[in-house]
Amino acid sequence: MDTGPWNCSSKMKSRSSFQGRLFRTKNSQENLDRFIPNRSAMDFGYAHYMLTEGNKKGREKENDAVMSPSRETYQKQLAEAFNMNRTRILAFKNKPPTPVELIPKCILSPPPPSNSSKPRRHIPQSSERTLDAPDILDDFYLNLLDWGRGNVLSIALGNSVYLWNADDSSTAELVTVEEDDGPVTSVAWAPDGRHLAIGLNNFHVQLWDSHSSRMVRTLRGGHQARVGSLSWNNHILTTGGMDGRIVNNDVRVRSHIVDSYRGHQQEVCGLKWSPSGQQLASGGNDNIVHIWDRATVSSSSANRWLHRFEEHRAAVKALAWCPFQANLLASGGGVGDHCIKFWNTHTGVCLNSVNTSSQVCALLWNKNERELLSSHGFTENQLTLWKYPSMLRMGELKGHTSRVLYMTQSPDGCTVASAAGDETLRFWNVFGTPQPSKPAPKANTEPFAHVNRIR
Repeated sequence: MDTGPWNCSSKMKSRSSFQGRLFRTKNSQENLDRFIPNRSAMDFGYAHYMLTEGNKKGREKENDAVMSPSRETYQKQLAEAFNMNRTRILAFKNKPPTPVELIPKCILSPPPPSNSSKPRRHIPQSSERTLDAPDILDDFYLNLLDWGRGNVLSIALGNSVYLWNADDSSTAELVTVEEDDGPVTSVAWAPDGRHLAIGLNNFHVQLWDSHSSRMVRTLRGGHQARVGSLSWNNHILTTGGMDGRIVNNDVRVRSHIVDSYRGHQQEVCGLKWSPSGQQLASGGNDNIVHIWDRATVSSSSANRWLHRFEEHRAAVKALAWCPFQANLLASGGGVGDHCIKFWNTHTGVCLNSVNTSSQVCALLWNKNERELLSSHGFTENQLTLWKYPSMLRMGELKGHTSRVLYMTQSPDGCTVASAAGDETLRFWNVFGTPQPSKPAPKANTEPFAHVNRIR
């Protein structure tokens, strides 16, 4: 039968054709690789154009003979402008494209410091000079240190008063009072920088000429107890005593008592006239601060104070008028209070209160910057520099081993002297160096100098 060989040959042909197809398929799979495009490198706009508008371009080739030379030139320039001469749509890149900054770094980064900005002042942590102060009284209610306009510092040590000249660092004894009259309880320089007022334990006040080292006069009859606080207002010397009285003395006349103020029930330990000379601040051991107006107070209305502040919870000795803001007074309380309070003496409002965690013994304003210096007692016995009005601590000056009861300022406003119960007198360059004064403009003596002349 002829069917057998035919079937066999057909089977062999079909098997060989299947194996050929299988072999070609394997070879094609081995030679091909999977293509992974980079989407960030694709030009989708150009690809869309080639898919949609590419056929039109083929049709236009047929009409090249009909196309004008100007149209052909226009299409070439257009293709070059849109980068349409490329043949590759997909491309591979090693690095990703740089991200676009949404917000420039110049806005986020702080501006560089300008050369015109004021350099930060160095605040020394140690005293510039230290002197011995033997027999100085460790009494919170007294005022035994003052720096005069003539650049001479006065300090009371027991029954004696000594003068230290800051220009040549010389020391001289001005006076030593009798045992029955002493000790010296307060000192204060007159505005002329020559005369010194000395309060005594025998209720009297002496006036001394520092140039001739002689006593000018004695003020009697104003108090019935020791005179622990003094404050000058031109030719008026205001005295505060342990009897709670405040007396205005005109040192030019024989009957020197011109006014008296009654408001404190205990010893007056703080007195300060305002820079304008119109208001007097007084602090006492009765925890009260009074503001007296010179224009409205007379001997017939001695009890009429302008304001009465009762917020302190301890004796108020530290008083300081602000040199750059009118009607601003700073006051500090003693052991049971620890607070520095700021008052608007025009409205009688307490502007701020800061707890210092220590007894406040004295306060001084910086004459050149908006800063306040305070001296303290237990436990650190430090001087603290505050930034006003934020009241941030700028620095602490330590060196005393006892409470810093007395503090005064040099005439240029840069150096501070402090005295404590540890019998030392320390000088601190805390307020910086004095600014050079600008020369005053020359005055034109010619009348009508500002009027333009007609020639």
